[in-house]
Amino acid sequence: MSSYTDASNPKNYHKVVDCQYACPAHTNVPEYLRLIAQGRYTESYLLNRESNVFPGILGRTCDRPCEPACRRGRIDGKPVAICRLKRVAADLRDDIQEYLPKAPAIRNGKRIALVGAGPASLTVANDLLPLGYEVVIYEKYARAGGLMRFNIPAFRLPESVLDEETGYIIDMGAEVRYSTPVSSLKELLSVGNDFDAVFVGSGAPKGKELDIPGRWDEGAREKIHIGIEWLGSVHFGHIDKISPRVLIIGVGNTAMDCCRTSRRLGGIDTKVVARRSRPYFKASPWELEDADEEGIRIVENHAPKRFVIEKGKLVGMEFERLRWTNDNSRQTSTVIDTVIIPCDEVILAIGQDNAFPWIERDIGIAFDEHGMPVINKTTFESTRRGVFFGGDAAWGPQNIIWAVEHGHQAAISIHQHCEGLPVEERPPEGMHLESTKMGLHSWAYSNDFNPSERSKMKHAELVERFSAIGVEVELGFTPEQTATEVERCLNCDIETHFENTLCIECDACVDVCPVSCLTITPNAASEMDLRTMLSAPAQNMAQDLYVSEALPQTKRVMVKDEDICLHCGLCAERCPTAAWDMKKFALVLPYAFAPAGPGSATVV
Repeated sequence: MSSYTDASNPKNYHKVVDCQYACPAHTNVPEYLRLIAQGRYTESYLLNRESNVFPGILGRTCDRPCEPACRRGRIDGKPVAICRLKRVAADLRDDIQEYLPKAPAIRNGKRIALVGAGPASLTVANDLLPLGYEVVIYEKYARAGGLMRFNIPAFRLPESVLDEETGYIIDMGAEVRYSTPVSSLKELLSVGNDFDAVFVGSGAPKGKELDIPGRWDEGAREKIHIGIEWLGSVHFGHIDKISPRVLIIGVGNTAMDCCRTSRRLGGIDTKVVARRSRPYFKASPWELEDADEEGIRIVENHAPKRFVIEKGKLVGMEFERLRWTNDNSRQTSTVIDTVIIPCDEVILAIGQDNAFPWIERDIGIAFDEHGMPVINKTTFESTRRGVFFGGDAAWGPQNIIWAVEHGHQAAISIHQHCEGLPVEERPPEGMHLESTKMGLHSWAYSNDFNPSERSKMKHAELVERFSAIGVEVELGFTPEQTATEVERCLNCDIETHFENTLCIECDACVDVCPVSCLTITPNAASEMDLRTMLSAPAQNMAQDLYVSEALPQTKRVMVKDEDICLHCGLCAERCPTAAWDMKKFALVLPYAFAPAGPGSATVV
């Protein structure tokens, strides 16, 4: 028999809020969109900041794992513009300084060292400073931000936004030792430094090489650049121009930043070269769209073979043209022929590696066969007690929002380690449920379906954006766009809450459901069998079914396909016994500065 749904478990409701569930930091998306709809931008920003820490930065640069998961995309193919609405709250909020956490005047006597001032380390500092920890950050550059500053161009992320949001944390009381790279972890861990824990958030600072013929010829070296290093040099002003013909090797997000930066520095004929076709590109779709708009040509199915050097000068690259075929569920390539693409300079953006020459191999930290530290994926602790990793330094390059979540979890572990508690014991999540019913046909949320199409971001004109590298391309949503876009949200956190003891099995809810997601049926031997017995077969196996306990009259069960529900509330309006209710769900996440604790799981 298919098991009943445990509605007291926060995960049951959390999985229904698809956008929040997909977000690594589990930001409460529907609630912050409703706050924007009410013009409460400051409250929306602060709600964002609890989990993602950098709303203004991520509102411009996030890889948006929430949007592919958005339920709206299953209806009209276009998810709510969640990321860009986050930016609306960041741009229109009031001064939030008085609402930010404060470090206590008296510290708790514990000292924590953070290596690198990137998003993961800054999140750890954000969570530990309010608890009274003394936080010391070692940063090899002269400014904080890590990859957010040195590898994301200013036309995507203005420095003013970056300075403000990193400053909120540093001004809380962190000691940042700028221009101070750590050359020895053993020394950092020595008794003289007196640190109670160390967090390594140094990122993945080494770009991958392309070691093919011609790479190390004297005439090629100064014209071939490593993507992340080149972007950093542009940021610092060490590079302010590039030759007219430029090839970018690779097609991830770093490659998109490189090609668009090249276009602004004089690379009027900038091409991106990829081994595969567009469906296999790693770059985000919107990054590819922006590159296309700016006249960047992407050359598909070309594999680098050699750098072409003539008379001691780089003049092009030779590529193998590939044809890809499916062979026993895997793709194989066949070389069609070779071609030479002329160029003056080449930027390699084929990936990043971690580099830990400063971590000695005799201090109790194990490394795997790939040279990566062995890290517990729950606690973020290394094999040496008290040494934690996060962000790209833990498992290689990911995006900023993942680094933030790593920081939150590592901060919990560091706090428990310093309190003498087992780091493996994680504080539980909690939840709040509160009815939104305000009358017979009235709810405390907008439950009408809005058929509007997804709003399109307005961009600066090409002439303007190419006038200076710091001109921000995306201009933000207009008030009209914002008002329309927030109404596209289906309020998936307003949950359908069912009381089986009140149900009289009248079928009124089944009849009124516009998407046929409700079924009263005898229980089945397995969930797979039950999925075939519904009014509309439940085909998304990643989304759980709701299965009630036995109904009083016939011992059948109420089953709901959570995958297609619109959260319109019609079932609750129609039900004559109030067996259905629309309840607002709020996930209570544990943080080092405010653990959820067992008392947080409350149902109203």
